Order: sequence, then structure tokens, then C-alpha cells
Amino acid sequence: MERKSVFTILTKYSFIGFILLIALTGCQGANGDPISADSPGFFDHYFVYPFSLLIKGLASLLNDNFGVSIIVITLLVRLILMPFMLKQMKSSNQMREKMNVMKPEMDAIKEKYKDKKDKESQMKMQQETMELYQKHQMNPMASLGCLPMIIQVPIFIGLYYAIRRTPEIATHNFLWFNLGQTDMILPFIAAAIYLLQALVSRIGMDPNQKKQMALFSFISPIMIFIVSFNFPAALPLYWAVSGLFLVFQTLISKRKYRTKTEES
Repeated sequence: MERKSVFTILTKYSFIGFILLIALTGCQGANGDPISADSPGFFDHYFVYPFSLLIKGLASLLNDNFGVSIIVITLLVRLILMPFMLKQMKSSNQMREKMNVMKPEMDAIKEKYKDKKDKESQMKMQQETMELYQKHQMNPMASLGCLPMIIQVPIFIGLYYAIRRTPEIATHNFLWFNLGQTDMILPFIAAAIYLLQALVSRIGMDPNQKKQMALFSFISPIMIFIVSFNFPAALPLYWAVSGLFLVFQTLISKRKYRTKTEES
């Protein structure tokens, strides 16, 4: 039960992070005013407005190509945050390895107390479980790695609103679509990329953990798909590029982890 609970925490943690992003998006959604230097509020002034200036500045260097500007800035932000995210993935992989090593001893503890439901026995079971964690220097809560989530949430919300509230973006075309209008193709592309990312993230997991993650694999793509039909095409473009980067980042992390495992 302990093993399952740890990975359930990890799964819920990732899901809560995504829900937090959507919730904060919804809270700010009522404020659709164009962003400017005079926009009130700490977040608008120090997060949204600088990203808006960056998008417009880069676009001016690219012959007013706001589509390429959004792509470049999204990739740059992802590259900057990549070391933090790889560290989080490494921490999760290390925890998974430790849980595999601990499993026989964990199963022995559960077998020892499976028919003992009194309070004293349950307390002893918890104590022996904690001693097992200490023996293997295992700290599930520390392995959750909240720092990358804390760092990336305000950055991506800031970038999101900069794209949404920079009026110059809406007046330009990119590829086959207008950045300021809803496109009927991009939602499918963005959702497919996030579904691919979810499937890639499950590579190498044991069957039980894959089963636990199955439902959550579809939540993000479905939400991206639905929301993309209600926003200008610049936003699903941003999500598609960000999701594609996540696919490669996840593959790099898994390749790096697999190589270390084989060497050990």
C-alpha cells in the first residue's frame, strides 16, 4: 500500500499543478484588457508586461512575425526551466528505484500486520514503515520536488497572459491561420502533442503505475483541446510548441535515467 500511495501523491501533485495553472488562468480571465506599462497589479507589471515587450521586440526583429516570436520565446523559457524539470524527473526516478529495492521489506511489514487492525498495531506498522524509509534514506515528500512547480507556474501564466493581452498579435497571420482568431486545426494538433507527451511519460513504468496514470494521461489533452476552441490561435500555438518541447525533454530524461541504471 505504501508504494501505491507514494506514486498516487506524485500523480495527484502533477495534476494539481495543472489544475492550479488553469484555475489561475480562470481567475485572471475576466481581465482581458490590453497589457501596458500602466496596467495595475504586481503580476501584470513584473510578469505579463515584460513578456509582452519581449514578444513585440523579437517580432520587430523578425519582420513583424509574431508567430515565430511566440515559438522562439516559448522554447527559450522551456530551455531555461529545463534543468529544474530534469532535476525533478531525476528525483522521481531515484525514488522509484528506492521503492523497488524496498518492496520486499515493505511487503513483509504489510504481511505482518495484515490481520491486526487495532490502533496499537497500526501505530507499530507506521513506525516500522518510517524506520524502513530512514534505513533506505527515503523521503517521499522531499522527492516531490515542489521548487520546479513553484518556479514555472508564474512564468507560464505570465507568458500566457502576455500572448492573450498583447493586441498587436491579433493583427498578424502565421502559416495558415490568423493569430487573433480561433483556428479549427490547431486544437487537434495541440491536444495530440499533449497526448503524445503523456504516453511518452509512461514509458518504462511498471504495469501497476501505468494503470494509475492512465486516467490522468487524457485530462491535459482534453482540457487543452476544449480550451483551444475558445481562444485565439496564438494560444494553442504556444501550447503546441510547449508540449512538443516537453516530449523531447521527457525522452531525454528517460534516456539519461535508463543509461545510469544500466551502468549501475
